[in-house]
Amino acid sequence: MKRLHRCDLFGWSVFDESRNVDFHGVAWARRGGNVLVDPVPMSAHDEAHLGELGGATTIVVTNSDHVRDAAALAERFGARVLGPRGEQDRFPIRCDGWLGQDDAVVPGLIAHAVSGSKTPGELALTLDGTTLVTGDLIRAHEGGRLCLLPDGKLTDPGAARASARRLAALPGIDAVLVGDGWPVFRRGAEALRELVDSFDAA
Repeated sequence: MKRLHRCDLFGWSVFDESRNVDFHGVAWARRGGNVLVDPVPMSAHDEAHLGELGGATTIVVTNSDHVRDAAALAERFGARVLGPRGEQDRFPIRCDGWLGQDDAVVPGLIAHAVSGSKTPGELALTLDGTTLVTGDLIRAHEGGRLCLLPDGKLTDPGAARASARRLAALPGIDAVLVGDGWPVFRRGAEALRELVDSFDAA
């Protein structure tokens, strides 16, 4: 896995040829048990690296389209799986718990529910108030610039934009780790403001 902007954060990726973007998994190595977010399949090298870091105790899946390799990694490491409460009745894999707005995954990692995306109650996460981890709604198809899912894939474009505005208003965000596309490691708040400003210009 690659070290990200913090010494306790790691990421790994798979390239999606149909969309020409990388899909990412995130690992937070922490003393109380490591947390994975939207884990894509791991190479043998990356899985060994995760094992060296202590495996995983918690896996967060932000939406049903990001199940990816969560079930297999949960079985491999004995981790609990947490999903979005908005999909509790229809989630495609078994979850050990459900997350909604302002729920704490573990101390320092807070869930934010968004509306209007492809699936109900999609989650974004804030880590220590400075790193935003997004699922499907906010992404980055070109370096340094965030975007939303296309309107055709949104269930409610107005609600989706309102959710993005709410995330952009969070204080202290420096990095934005997207599930799909290019991460923003610095000036994340500025990139979020540019995104929501583009709604008015459209």
